[in-house]
Amino acid sequence: GSKTPSELSLMHLYPIDGAVQEVAPDATAWGARRARWSMVIAGIDPDPTKAPELRRWASEYWAAVHKHNPHGGAYINFMMDDEGEARVRAAYGANYERLVAVKRKYDPANLFRVNHNIRP
Repeated sequence: GSKTPSELSLMHLYPIDGAVQEVAPDATAWGARRARWSMVIAGIDPDPTKAPELRRWASEYWAAVHKHNPHGGAYINFMMDDEGEARVRAAYGANYERLVAVKRKYDPANLFRVNHNIRP
């Protein structure tokens, strides 16, 4: 794999355990409560010209690890900006259609869309 383009870049693994797993997967928007770990890959450098290289590195790192993810889900706040609707659907899993119904009811014009959007 690729070496990180910046010594400030990193990968965190967060355990998903304890009280998080005591909540039913359909009780909130985020349903990946049976996963054991959450991973964050952060490409960091004070030089903004390195952003494309850091994004490429983070994407390659994610792709190499994600193929071993049996759940296929994601924590929406840890996703990159350009991952697309399929990844948003995967992040919410079985809860996605319920969230679409909520969006249709409370935001049918899709005013709140500058995010990992759920379309009404």
